[in-house]
Amino acid sequence: MRNKVLGGIFGLAAGDALGVPVEFVSRKNLAKSPVIDMQAFGTHDQPAWTWSDDTSMALCTLDSMSHGIDYTDMIDRFWDWAFTGKYTPYGKTFDIGRTTLGALARYDTDINPLSCGSADEGSNGNGSLMRILPVAFYIYANKTETGQSFTLIHDASALTHAHKRSLIACGIYVCIAVELLKGKNIIAALTDGTNKARDYYLAKEGFADELRYFDRIYSCEFTSLPEAAIKSSGYVVDTLEAAIWCLAVTASYHDCVLKAVNLGEDTDTAGALAGGLAGVYYGYKKIPEHWINRLARKEYIAELCEQFIESLDENY
Repeated sequence: MRNKVLGGIFGLAAGDALGVPVEFVSRKNLAKSPVIDMQAFGTHDQPAWTWSDDTSMALCTLDSMSHGIDYTDMIDRFWDWAFTGKYTPYGKTFDIGRTTLGALARYDTDINPLSCGSADEGSNGNGSLMRILPVAFYIYANKTETGQSFTLIHDASALTHAHKRSLIACGIYVCIAVELLKGKNIIAALTDGTNKARDYYLAKEGFADELRYFDRIYSCEFTSLPEAAIKSSGYVVDTLEAAIWCLAVTASYHDCVLKAVNLGEDTDTAGALAGGLAGVYYGYKKIPEHWINRLARKEYIAELCEQFIESLDENY
């Protein structure tokens, strides 16, 4: 489990850091000058090896869940990240999504954290999907029953993103991650994970109609699609598709995250989500060593991972 947690979180952080300098750069321009290693400055004018809100919010989630399930505690940590610079590489927040910011502003006046996230259809960015991976570790380690698992996934998402489409995207991603944690190969994990999510949502009142937005993922031809057919915007469905596709069409952590980042547009989140799954599958030691060794606040990330792993050990 330790190798999988470290692989997933460091895999997410490294993929995020690879994408930060080229966020919003088009695929066409990246094809002319592709990302092949960590770069400095660029879009956000940050040093090389710097991760963004994707990693920060995943670390908030990881840290909170080390102490159990408490959504007030979780959103308090999101608030600390956004407004005090905690959980950031250098003590300052430089990237935050509109929907997430809106939810945190509402939390300032609303005592119920589960009512803070927007359920508006226009609020289906990838801001909850990018931080959901620690939930998969918790569900797997605690052998959580299906209904409870999806409730946990949905509640964690709803702190910022409460529309059913975002909830489903998080559900599919976590189900795939759990199957990878079981030791299944990529194709089996993708098949079994997506099918488990679909079966649940087909039977869940109010969710079945939303499944049509994920039809491509369930197509037997999805992993054979050409790169040109894969979108890489900040829309939650596009980002989920990109992460799954990159995992399926590559054969190493290194190739997976570079494939994701070079899709262009929302490069940090595509890199983070693909990197999280690839890190779980290939393991911590398969992430390029120089990417980990120079990653911003490497020791801090490791400390939060070890704390989380110890909390899981208590439940085995």
